[in-house]
Amino acid sequence: MIKNQKGSNHALPTDGNNLSALARRRTVLHAAAALLSLLGLADAIYLTIEHVTGQSVRCTIIAGCSEVLSSSYATIGGFPLAMIGALAYFCVFSLATLAAFGYRSASLLMRLLVALMFAVTLWLLYLQAFVIGHFCQFCLFSAAITVLLTAIVVLLWRMGRRSNQF
Repeated sequence: MIKNQKGSNHALPTDGNNLSALARRRTVLHAAAALLSLLGLADAIYLTIEHVTGQSVRCTIIAGCSEVLSSSYATIGGFPLAMIGALAYFCVFSLATLAAFGYRSASLLMRLLVALMFAVTLWLLYLQAFVIGHFCQFCLFSAAITVLLTAIVVLLWRMGRRSNQF
């Protein structure tokens, strides 16, 4: 329920144009998150395939992919970190798509997942910069996508706070 200026509860705000504009913006942001997550998914699947097949990933922009992707930090419990990233990006895609169609719980879950992805991204950037001493262009691409997803989630959160809906 939304309270109007007089304090009465209404199921919908009195200004339907503002509601539909807000709903359109939310849908566009969720669609953008879905598209970005597909880019991240493609990147993560590529790295997973290269890892599983034992291929060496070639860096074309910066040197350091081999050092990063062959480090002990590239796997967790025997699973390639990129595979876990692919799963995360697939989940974000699914949740963003559901949220674009009005499923509010999907939007909340997407917020939580992207926040976790952002925290992991910060940790991985720290590892590349200060522990491994090299950067991987594919990892940096994934980090950029996660930062953009985080920005979208923050925008959605702020829009929700402003309208008392999310």
